[in-house]
Amino acid sequence: MRVMKWSVLALAVAAGTSQMAMASSQDESKGFLEDSKLDVKTRMLYFSRDFRNVDHDDQSRVEETGLGFLGTYESGFTQGTVGFGVDAIGMLGLKLDSGKGRAGTGQFPTGSDGRSEDSFSEGGGAVKMRISDTVLKYGTQFTAMPVLATDDSRLLPETVEGFLLTSKEIKGLELNAGHFTALNAQAQSYHDSIGGLDDDRNKNPGLTQADVIGGTYGFTDNLTTSVYYSHVEDHFRKWYGNINWALPINDNQGLVFDFNIYDTKSQGENRTGAYRTFGGELDNTAFSLSGAYNIGAHTFTLAYQALSGDGDYAYGIDGGGSVFLANSIARSDFNAEDEKSYQARYDLNFAEFGVPGLTFMTRYVKGTDAKTRTTDDGKEWERDIDVKYVLQEGPAKDLSLRVRQATYRSGDGVYYGSPSIDELRLIVEYPLSIL
Repeated sequence: MRVMKWSVLALAVAAGTSQMAMASSQDESKGFLEDSKLDVKTRMLYFSRDFRNVDHDDQSRVEETGLGFLGTYESGFTQGTVGFGVDAIGMLGLKLDSGKGRAGTGQFPTGSDGRSEDSFSEGGGAVKMRISDTVLKYGTQFTAMPVLATDDSRLLPETVEGFLLTSKEIKGLELNAGHFTALNAQAQSYHDSIGGLDDDRNKNPGLTQADVIGGTYGFTDNLTTSVYYSHVEDHFRKWYGNINWALPINDNQGLVFDFNIYDTKSQGENRTGAYRTFGGELDNTAFSLSGAYNIGAHTFTLAYQALSGDGDYAYGIDGGGSVFLANSIARSDFNAEDEKSYQARYDLNFAEFGVPGLTFMTRYVKGTDAKTRTTDDGKEWERDIDVKYVLQEGPAKDLSLRVRQATYRSGDGVYYGSPSIDELRLIVEYPLSIL
């Protein structure tokens, strides 16, 4: 498998050698201040989960509202053969509504009294340098690589700390290499706040170090491939591959096929103990294949996902977004050992009917054959509805309003926590570009 994956990347490099850009990004640099950008995004999130069929003494509901501010500053690069710059991130989360009996949505840190904290904040910076179309950055940053992706599903996003090298010297080819030493959770502000628990229930350090290498190549405008490898010390190593093929039929119709695959294996002490296995170690393959048909305002998608080998597909210590699988959706990832899952999805874009900015999505995913502590045939299902509207003009242009509802049911302990959940999220976001 490894030889095949890397041969694809080698072919991409060979094919792109004749496509070198004549003028690089560094050649076109206007300067440190001249190319600077300062953005602030405000997010208000109402989040509730109604836990069904729980024991009488267990918490049956979590419900909280928060207001988050995310500021990002990106300088330009100084002029010359080698350009230098800095980036900065500042985040603030404020609790608007909660209660001791309703805490636990994952939006805020929790105090010793079981209540959510009134506020929390985090800040960080990074230095960067650029030669031609290659950038090396060190410090606090967001990442979106399939084997190390920071999550942004709550009030404020995760951040990761370390080195990241990004090269776009060849047209259509992006290469990444990184070394990371800390991962900060969405609802915490202390350093390296994502970690697991050992057998003695003492808190372990979080991300000790993770090394990542890989890239994406577009053979044509309609065909792209990706290959990535990661090694997370004392946890696991991963291989990831992707093929995405868009097939236009005419001006109003088209098909898109997307294939993703992960190969994961435990390495080192595997000390978090957070990954459900029955053979003692992770050694599995997870893949998904989806096909989408678009005709005008309508998109119909079918997807199949399957796991084989030992253990669930594991992620989290390498970023809460590191699960680029078709059936990883609002509540469940359908990633249990030996599980097979099937998805049907429908999207509607109201721009075709004279309402630009309004979109609707609904989907249903069913999982079977999941291996748990009590059965080899665990089942689960989830139904999601998502409606979003983005203002297209006026003083509040780009303000978005979003409603996300999820209904989840499972049996036999397929998913961690409550087997039956009704979830609702109301999200208001406003991005503001200051520079």
